Amino acid sequence: MTTLVPAQSGAWRRTGGESLDSCRIFAGNASRRLAQAVCDRLKVPLGDADVSRFEDGEVSVKINENIRGSDVFIIQATGAPADNLMEMLVMLDAAKRASARRVTAVMPYFGYARQDRKDQPRAPISAKLVANLVTIAGADRALTMDLHSAQIQGFFDIPFDHLYAAPVLIEYFQERHIADLVVVAPDIGSVKMARAYAKRLGAELALVDKRRPKPDSVEIMNIIGDVEGRNVVLFDDVITTGRTITQAAAAIREAGAKDIYAGVSHGVFCEGCFERIADSPIKEMIVTDTLHHENLPSSITELTIAGLVGEAMQRIHEERSLSSLFV
Repeated sequence: MTTLVPAQSGAWRRTGGESLDSCRIFAGNASRRLAQAVCDRLKVPLGDADVSRFEDGEVSVKINENIRGSDVFIIQATGAPADNLMEMLVMLDAAKRASARRVTAVMPYFGYARQDRKDQPRAPISAKLVANLVTIAGADRALTMDLHSAQIQGFFDIPFDHLYAAPVLIEYFQERHIADLVVVAPDIGSVKMARAYAKRLGAELALVDKRRPKPDSVEIMNIIGDVEGRNVVLFDDVITTGRTITQAAAAIREAGAKDIYAGVSHGVFCEGCFERIADSPIKEMIVTDTLHHENLPSSITELTIAGLVGEAMQRIHEERSLSSLFV
């Protein structure tokens, strides 16, 4: 087996002396901490780039090292505010114009994904728009985690790798050894994901049936499955207002559930979300660091996906399969 060791230049080199193409990892301001953690795992330095603002607030980018012919990875979550997306686009353009051999857009959280189809008159498909922008800006490849809708992969006309936070979340709950466990999908859209979690955890599956009268408004209908006297884990891809998952937790508690946990890939946490979680029956919520968080409440535990993302980036760099990571 070939072992990789860090070289002084920041490239990965084989111990047998055979050199790999140079590799550089850069980060926007939204994902700098995650990028540094990825670099620490891979034992390579974080690339030197200034990502700042002009006096009028526009994004300014300057890459301060030679990347000609390099395999470049740019790590940046692209959710709101729009500056995050602009940072990614401008950094992609800068890398492409600096003659990078290949540029990979690593988006741990793919923003603007909610409008992924034209479901009403005069509505945009913003997920497709963002996919076009990332491609036109210079990305040769894209890597992201837990898309809001799987069909967004088809919006990209470049190679696209879709990772899942499941291995990180599942490992955490397996180590907890929670007895008499039921995995609950908080809505119809998350049933497939919840079924995969239930299978890996050896748990039964239940579903919360809900309807949404208007955006960011949730009305719980009923519980499909048996949760009475059982411990429950709710899994979802993203939490923003917290209404869906907290109302689902309340309905599950009314149905007789004991301890209620939640596992979420992306913690967006809009205003009022922490208060809803605190007032809900959720005993502990687990999120990952796809987004930058500061001062999380004690009831929310953050897990890192740096190892998973770093492994995927190294496999892309070495032109190896990522299939075993898609679980």
